[in-house]
Amino acid sequence: AEDFSLMVLGLIFAVVLAKGSVLKAVAMIALGLLLSMVGADLETGASRMSFNIPELADGLGFATVAMGVFGFAEIIRNLDSGAESDRELVQQKITGLMPTRKDLAESAPAIFRGTILGSILGILPGGGAVIASFAAYTFEKKIARDPSRFGRGAIAGVAAPESANNAAAQTSFIPLLTLGIPPNAVMALMVGAMTIHGIQPGPQVMQKQPDLVWGMIASMWIGNLMLIIINLPLVGIWVRLLRVPYRLMFPSIVVFCAIGIYSINNAPVDVILAGAFGLFGYWLIKHDFEPAPLLLGMVLGTLMEENLRRTLQISRGDWSVFITRPLSAALLAIAAALLVLAVLPALRRKRDEVFVEG
Repeated sequence: AEDFSLMVLGLIFAVVLAKGSVLKAVAMIALGLLLSMVGADLETGASRMSFNIPELADGLGFATVAMGVFGFAEIIRNLDSGAESDRELVQQKITGLMPTRKDLAESAPAIFRGTILGSILGILPGGGAVIASFAAYTFEKKIARDPSRFGRGAIAGVAAPESANNAAAQTSFIPLLTLGIPPNAVMALMVGAMTIHGIQPGPQVMQKQPDLVWGMIASMWIGNLMLIIINLPLVGIWVRLLRVPYRLMFPSIVVFCAIGIYSINNAPVDVILAGAFGLFGYWLIKHDFEPAPLLLGMVLGTLMEENLRRTLQISRGDWSVFITRPLSAALLAIAAALLVLAVLPALRRKRDEVFVEG
């Protein structure tokens, strides 16, 4: 009961912190939960929502949906929005990459505040690096002596979001490794990758596979050191890559995406499904739907259903077990309170303000 309630709370956090309409975020989560049910029933093995299509008997692959909604849909969006015009911004020579002493002195407080804020928001289910970046930028702008400098090169407006982004990326592993719950879409991709390799994230993973956990922790240190090397000395290479016309780049991107999807199950139908979800993802973008809650709903759907059915079997069908157990009741109460707050006009305006100012 507690596991199910905790996952409900995570999905509600995704609704509260998602960009745009609350109703659309709820719709995306509901759709994600439905997609997680496609395939064989967890206990009886009966086919559900597969429409007698053999390729859907095992359910929809997480990587297939994610690559379609985030990968192919983004390619279509770039082609539609005219990505060529943005490349004029990178024609000039880039100089002054290393920060000066003055830059370091001005950015140090913002870096500290951004790190603290990002660490907190990274742990929260439904949060993540994107929310942390927006929140840190908005906070720095509100406490600044001259807010008009933001958007015109204020170093605090760069240092704080980047620090929050990095901090949230690290702390978002905490709920994933301790509870087995992905707090955001990126961690949902991580769960999918672990599941493909037969690894079940959760409290036991630290005892059963300590090499994996400590390897991930070490990779964070190594990754940050590598970023310094990749970003500063090699930035000229990345700028030159941006100058390549997008019409010449996107075919190779599509090919590599298709190869990646095909290599998982060696199934051509997965590539076709990813293409279909790419079109669907583009439709979502055009109609201001946030695709990340859909991914969270799909990842948590199977775990939620498993814990829900197990709880009802133990309680012999008594639904009151979710509110009679103290921890479960507290988690559901928090989720309900957050959902009520999310639809209040004042909080909705604050949510929109954070994303607009970011």
